[in-house]
Amino acid sequence: MLSMALVAVDATIVSTAVPQIVGSLGGFPIFSWLFSGYLLAATVTLPVYGKLSDTFGRKPVLVAGSLLFLLGSALCALAWNMESLIAFRVVQGLGGGAIQGTVQTLAADLYPLKERPKIQAKLSTVWAIASIAGPALGGLIAAAADWRWIFLINLPIGAFALWLIVRHLHEPAREPVARRRVDWPGALAVFACGGVLLTALVQGGVAWPWLSAPSLALFGAGLALVGVVVLVERRAAEPIIPGWVWRRRTIAAVNLALGALGLLMVAPTVFVPTYAQSVLGLAPIAAGFVLSAMTLSWPVSAAFSQHVYRRIGFRNTAAIGASAAALLMFAFPLLPYPGSAWQPALLMLLLGAALGIFQLPLIVGVQSTVDWAERGTATASVLFCRQIGQTLGAALFGAVANGVLSARLGGSGSLDSVARVLDDPGSVSDPERLRRAVDGAVDAVFLGAGGAACLALLVLLALAPRRFPLLPEQQAVPSEQLSPTRRAD
Repeated sequence: MLSMALVAVDATIVSTAVPQIVGSLGGFPIFSWLFSGYLLAATVTLPVYGKLSDTFGRKPVLVAGSLLFLLGSALCALAWNMESLIAFRVVQGLGGGAIQGTVQTLAADLYPLKERPKIQAKLSTVWAIASIAGPALGGLIAAAADWRWIFLINLPIGAFALWLIVRHLHEPAREPVARRRVDWPGALAVFACGGVLLTALVQGGVAWPWLSAPSLALFGAGLALVGVVVLVERRAAEPIIPGWVWRRRTIAAVNLALGALGLLMVAPTVFVPTYAQSVLGLAPIAAGFVLSAMTLSWPVSAAFSQHVYRRIGFRNTAAIGASAAALLMFAFPLLPYPGSAWQPALLMLLLGAALGIFQLPLIVGVQSTVDWAERGTATASVLFCRQIGQTLGAALFGAVANGVLSARLGGSGSLDSVARVLDDPGSVSDPERLRRAVDGAVDAVFLGAGGAACLALLVLLALAPRRFPLLPEQQAVPSEQLSPTRRAD
């Protein structure tokens, strides 16, 4: 949980200090790469770390990832310009990918099936707390100290987490197997392919138009690299992305369903704060609390989900969550204009509950259908698909929002530019017209997100088996029964 907190807080703490960072280092035209670079590195390395953890064990990968993250944090604090800071954020992302995937895999390794929802709920609580504390802590540090402390604060927390991991995480002895070769050509191909395609999605419509030469060139190169990945992986003895990830019906269905979850998650996480500030007129902190309602109910419903899926199964439980999420997404455009803050906050509270019983049964279910030697790869595949869905959703729904806004404003303006103008309503002659345009744009995004939830539901009902093919429990040793030298799997 402490290791996961490093990644969770880092996702939110940096955004509040962007004005101070830009003021100190310059580089405003490229500052968005502070987030894009980290996202790219963390996402494309997930499959690589999953395979490495299956080959060498979880502990070496988690330790190496934590060290890499802390190295990136220290280098970020020493950055001398925006370019160097972006490069060091990429180093951070390389470590963050290892932490995310390996911690989720360890949750399945260390606890039997009946205890996993409780542990996963605790991990979700880390993200919930980080979503609230991160921006507040970042703003406090930026106001009271140098922005470099945002990265330096990771060092003592990470060092303590590393000490706990090295001292107390003891993976059980397993039967010796022949040393398996690492598919380094496949890892390089996956990294290159994912990096190119994610860059095209992240920067398309922002740094350049969608149909411009850079965008088309990146998508073309990405598709070519997809062919390279398939060719390399088919020939590899131990591929980074093995074919069984997509040949097994359960894992393939969950991958697609969680990809749709990543897609729909963009609507609340990206557009609700804009809606709360630009339409409801709330301050940034108050807008953050509207969104945080979702993070409060998510871990509670995730922990509760075990009582549901034990009775009706993983697929049906997730289908209930996806159905509820679709209804709540479609309900958002029905909110009165301008309305009160409690109305979207209530929807977010209910949405968090729906998503908790949507996501967690699928992750726990997939992890329970594979043995230790495949669990890291399977877990990384579902997390990777969720991240890809989120990146695709940001690009798709951003284009939808800007298109609706442009149509309502007579062919000019983007959501970001209109939101900045509404920060100072006195500077425009008709702020009400702008607010209604933003309201319409966000409504369109939520309709699209409702469609993504329906897609997830369709995938679950059409592709996922009614009962997941669970393996017998391979370990379930309570921690109090473990010797000090062997702590459990």
